[in-house]
Parts: sequence; C-alpha cells; structure tokens
Amino acid sequence: MSFAGPHEQQRETATGFGVTLAVLRKGRAGPFLGRHPWVFESAIDRLDGQAGPGDVVELVTDKRRFIARGLYNPDSRLRVRLYSWRSDQPLDDAFWHMRLRQAIEFRRQLAGDDPDQAVRLVFSESDGLSGLIVDRYARHLVVQVNCLAMAMRQDQLVSSLVDLVAPDSISLRCEAGICKSEGMSPVGGTVYGQMPEGPVFIQEHGLRFGVDLTTGQKTGFYLDQRDNRRQVAAYLKDRRVLDLFCYTGAFSLAAARIGHAQHVLGVDVSDRAISMARANAELNGIANVSFQQQDAFQALDALHDAGRRFDAVILDPPKFTRTRQSLTEALRAYHRINRMAVELLEPGGILVTCSCSGSVTREDFLQMLAGVAQKTARDIQVLAQRGASPDHPTSASCRETEYLKCFLCRVP
Repeated sequence: MSFAGPHEQQRETATGFGVTLAVLRKGRAGPFLGRHPWVFESAIDRLDGQAGPGDVVELVTDKRRFIARGLYNPDSRLRVRLYSWRSDQPLDDAFWHMRLRQAIEFRRQLAGDDPDQAVRLVFSESDGLSGLIVDRYARHLVVQVNCLAMAMRQDQLVSSLVDLVAPDSISLRCEAGICKSEGMSPVGGTVYGQMPEGPVFIQEHGLRFGVDLTTGQKTGFYLDQRDNRRQVAAYLKDRRVLDLFCYTGAFSLAAARIGHAQHVLGVDVSDRAISMARANAELNGIANVSFQQQDAFQALDALHDAGRRFDAVILDPPKFTRTRQSLTEALRAYHRINRMAVELLEPGGILVTCSCSGSVTREDFLQMLAGVAQKTARDIQVLAQRGASPDHPTSASCRETEYLKCFLCRVP
C-alpha cells in the first residue's frame, strides 16, 4: 500500500522546507525549545498558510521565532510531530535516509550483525523518527507505523531500509487504535520480499524462539525485555516459578534454562501464544516447564483457591492504560494483580513485576507496590529497577520513551 499526500508537493519546496507556519499560543514554547517532539492541538494558536495531512510545517513561537520543523496531521490530537530543530535542514528523502542510517549503525555497534539475532533498529522518538519502529528478526524486518506522516512516506522508508539492511522481507504493522487516532487506513502486509509461511527463528541468550511476524503481539516478540530475562534468571535457581502473561514463553524458558529453576508454570490467555510457547520449549529441549491457557486474574484466583504456592512470580502484563486520564483504573488493576501474586509467594519469594504503560511512572508504580505491601502485611524489598534493553534508548527530551518498568523484588 502506498500513500501520497494531496498537498505534499505543494507544501514541500525543492529544498524540502515547509511554507506553512504552525504558530504556538503565548507561553507554550517551552517544551519544544527543550526538543520535545509532540505538539498537541491545544498548544497551537493558528496556521499561517495551509497544510494537509503529512505536510511539512515550521513550528514558531507567538513572536514567529523558528523552533523546529515537523509533519502535520489535522486529524490527530497530536497535531505536529517534530523532527529537526535546524532551520537549514529540510525534511526531504536524504533526511529520512540519514536518520535511518544513524539508528541502524548504532544498533550494529551495540549488538553486532548476527543473522540469527533479533534487535530493534529504530525506536521512534529516541531515534528522531517519531511514529516509526523497525525491528529485525533474523533477516526479516517488521515496521510498525504509528503515525500518518510516516505511512505517507512508506515508499521512501522501505527503499532506505532495503539499501541499509538488505533484508529478505519487510512487512508493515499498525495497531488498530493508533490507526484510528491518526486518521489512517489500516496498514499491514508484506511490502518487500517474501515472508516465510511459518515462524521466523531467532536466538537470545543461547535459547531459540519461533516468532510469528504476522499476528503476534507488538512486532512479534518482546525485544525490550531481553536483558531483563537474563537478569531475572539469576535469582531463580531451584525455585518454583509462576510466569503470568507468559506470551510465547521467553521469561519461562530463560528461568528454566538460564536460571535453573525447579519448575516453571506459564499462563497466557491466548491459545496461539501458548501453542508457540510449548513449541519453543520443545525446540530447546526444556522439560521442566508447563503452559496453560487461562486469563491471568482467573488463574491467580484458581491457584489461590487450590492452595498453591510459588517461590517466584513474574508479571509482565500488556498495557493497562494509554493515557493519564485512565491512570487510577490502571493502578487498581496493577494493585490487584500484584497483591494476588504476593499472596501466592513463599517467604523470601521473588516478585518480578513489570509495566509497559508509558503513562504509569516509576513513582506511580512504587506507590502501588507500597499499597500492596500494606494490604498483604508483607514487606516488598526492591532489589533492582530496570527498563528496556539498550536498543530501546530513552530520550532525555521525550521521557515518554521510558515506558517499560521492571521491578525485581524480594518478599520476606
């Protein structure tokens, strides 16, 4: 699928500069002078000129002082995404190619170029490419398009990725909720090369995993938890482990093989995920794991009623909220599942509890854990606070990129 902006040629001159100004309301320039890339509708006073979906605009103060150059979307609350704070830098094909090259070169320095490896090549705002995620699984790329402007530049982005990575295939994905908020038609399918009919196989910490690149969650695998899986495993020797929201078994298999756990029970609501988890256990010859399909909250209730106890519980749920507006409800859900997990833990047990909700801060999560400690009358000792693997860097200018929180705790 190719997107063409009706105003693209009109708004981008031969140098790539936008001719339309997005004028900020008085007193609203601070975050953008600080290089935050998201300009919401409420911050903009007016447009001086016309701009259509995906057009280049220049963000200026109420005094018309240049701040940055970005891409416009009249159908989104996130009205302008900023990409360059240089007044002499056009957002042309060479710019996008340069940004992709810089991101990919950094990952090669970081992780090498192992053909069996999985790595995040582009992490949206952290790489100056707001609305774009690129993951490499062995020799295949999955591109997650999170904004209309990136979708409209699909052909150029794909061409650059082919040139820079030389993959066997490139496929596109976009979450339905994001497509709706951006005013986009659904994005998906293979746009370069040929995807394999079955799973793509990758290697992580000596374990092999089959990854479904077509229907799996996110882009197919939770790459952001890579280093956390190895770190957590060091605390699980000879322990009976419960892994909730286990997806395709990455934490479970790391606990069993790397951590030498006594036994691991993985639970996930998805039949397909559980089937892949079992296949991954068989692929690695790991016998001291078992998997069951069940809602995590129902599983906790059933295990509690059966009097089951564990020496470690791993909680890696999906997002409970996308916005601060529903934060209270989300924290109630985190409190409930963590309280139930603590109640299943033997004294001295390990609790690994995660949140990938960017709207939930580390302080929010610590306060929630304090409430769990109070309700269960048990101390919770935080041994480590971790985030995403280094191929998911945090932008100091856009703290929303610090979305993953992983707390490694001991419960006496």
